[in-house]
Amino acid sequence: MEELVRLASRCLDMARSGDTATLAAYVDAGVPVDLTDGDGSSLLLLAGAAGHADTVVALAERGADVDRLDDRGLSPLAAAVLQGRQEVVAVLLLRGADPDRGTPTAREAAEVSGHQDLLQGVRRDG
Repeated sequence: MEELVRLASRCLDMARSGDTATLAAYVDAGVPVDLTDGDGSSLLLLAGAAGHADTVVALAERGADVDRLDDRGLSPLAAAVLQGRQEVVAVLLLRGADPDRGTPTAREAAEVSGHQDLLQGVRRDG
């Protein structure tokens, strides 16, 4: 069990640091693509918030849920918007991330963070 915890911790660190190739290899070998930390933050959310668009692409290509919320209700898209990660926002939107999912939504996050430009042109559903 201790070994699994260490492996999970290493993978979460790889997402934060953008070690795309190694993390992708671990996922390809069986690490859950939607692995989360103790706060429910997924590999994809962590990579995106840190600005690692290539890691986000690799995880999404392997089936990561682009709309998976953490324990506070934050989506990967909202986290990327809050951090001003333009390239990550573009990748997530191309992968179908919902700007109206979570709390705050990515649209609300854009307003409070002053990054409205990141969602410029994104249409509202309904």
